[in-house]
Amino acid sequence: MQELIPLLDSGQVKRTGRGRPKLPPLALAADRGYSSYATRNELQRRGIRPVIPPKRDLKRSWRYDREQYRKRHHVEQMVNRLKRYHRVATRYEKRGWMYLAVVMISAIREWAASLALL
Repeated sequence: MQELIPLLDSGQVKRTGRGRPKLPPLALAADRGYSSYATRNELQRRGIRPVIPPKRDLKRSWRYDREQYRKRHHVEQMVNRLKRYHRVATRYEKRGWMYLAVVMISAIREWAASLALL
């Protein structure tokens, strides 16, 4: 919970010019490590639907969207596949735009490799 609130606060993007305002997230998917009552209450207070499975040792359980939680797993798998590329895992690049280019090239290589398997 201590790390979650600053992360949620820093995620707010202020528009400097014209354009549509950035919308807050509708849901937040996390693993069981974030399944405390305080975390869930803070997310619900902010209007964010928590997609967090309960820990097995809790006395009271709650329902969560299993289908959305499975999508979180797919995203995590893709991040782990991208980290197989040494430049992505260690982040040699000093500039953000250059690092983004390396990540995109790695993603394209993963996508091309998946097409070759079909």
